[in-house]
Amino acid sequence: MSQPLPIVAIVGRPNVGKSTLFNRYAGHKRVLVEDTPGITRDRIAEEVEVGPRRVLLVDTAGLDSTPGSAIETAVQGQAQAAVDGADAILWVVDGQSGLLPQEEELARVLRRTDRPLMVAVNKIDAPSHAPRLAEFHALGLDRVRAVSAEHGSGAWDALEELVDLLPEQSETQPSPPTGLQVAVVGRPNVGKSSLLNRLLGEERVVVSEVPGTTRDAIDIRIETEAGAMTFVDTAGIRRAARRKEHVERGSALMSLRAIERADVALVLVDAEEGFTDQDFRVLSLVRERGTSAALIVNKWDLVEGEANEDARRRVEDELSRRLAPLRDVPITRLSAKTGKGLRRLPRLIVRLGKAASTEISTAELNRWLQDCVHRHEPSMAQRGTSRRPIKFFYATQVATRPPTLVLFCTDPKAILPSYRRFLINQLRERFDLAGVPVRLRLRSRNRERPS
Repeated sequence: MSQPLPIVAIVGRPNVGKSTLFNRYAGHKRVLVEDTPGITRDRIAEEVEVGPRRVLLVDTAGLDSTPGSAIETAVQGQAQAAVDGADAILWVVDGQSGLLPQEEELARVLRRTDRPLMVAVNKIDAPSHAPRLAEFHALGLDRVRAVSAEHGSGAWDALEELVDLLPEQSETQPSPPTGLQVAVVGRPNVGKSSLLNRLLGEERVVVSEVPGTTRDAIDIRIETEAGAMTFVDTAGIRRAARRKEHVERGSALMSLRAIERADVALVLVDAEEGFTDQDFRVLSLVRERGTSAALIVNKWDLVEGEANEDARRRVEDELSRRLAPLRDVPITRLSAKTGKGLRRLPRLIVRLGKAASTEISTAELNRWLQDCVHRHEPSMAQRGTSRRPIKFFYATQVATRPPTLVLFCTDPKAILPSYRRFLINQLRERFDLAGVPVRLRLRSRNRERPS
């Protein structure tokens, strides 16, 4: 398994330009190859190339905003979340508004961290605005830089300087974990801790509990009938009663880090509450990060039976309608409280883990590609007033986890998103890749054939 990317968290008060700055970074030098329509309109994490390195940039406003909470509590909680969960922190302040008391409070939290930290003074949009920078040096922090999220000046310089402070990743791989790595993620109170505790009670064989490579996370190793598995507990399943607000808020960054490490992610939703926008967002984030996923509808016992027929039908309709862009993701209905439906979970995890590592021979891929084109040819390429058919030459697999394919054709830019989705769906069906992200890259025939 490759090492997880370093996480750079963007923090700061509301309306200082965090999201504008995030979008500027995300819009340049993007590494992600495919976007599924309807999934990534409101992106909260982006893999970005910064000089020779890659990092995972996180917009914390999207991850852990808390409507209705006092602003002082919110900014301190956000700062603590970044300190707990990020490898480096980009703190955005508003040069136009000047230094505010809330930011002095936030600075008190951030000064205690040993993570690399950069203060980006935003809205320095013209040379005449340069004096605005001076008062932010009163925060007592080493790196304070002027940026303009709107126009881009200074933005990449600040990020590159921050990323240069990150320690180099070790080339030696850590000892492999026991079995598949499984991240259990989802909104608060959907039953993540109950599920893990039930698994511990059901299987009754716990090899060990050791601190994981993520801060404040616990790796729980369990022997199941399907083999050994390491479940990544990011919330601290035995510490729920002692959990403070900043820990709860920090769980979003912890979950993201767990997804980065995992072979398989179990995304839990609450059957009583139904499938919410945030549930879809978490599932989309898992798909973005290239991790195999299953949707676990917990508390199913509360919507079963004749008395709950209306509730059950509502949940089923919601899942069918809202999961349309991710219809390949397997759904398991269970009850962590009663244990019903739990025994089929380990085998599902193993299937998803194996599917993510699928290696398809070039001969098999090209037979599949010929069948796809024979079944449904792509729309013709429009060039000025002329229209030309698109011809595919061959396909080859270049990576696993997730499976990544390169298809060579006459005009990659003319391939419609709908045809990409058709190819991916056909690939999943032919090679049993349900629940597994697939990366599909299109190249013209004048590119060199990959080795």
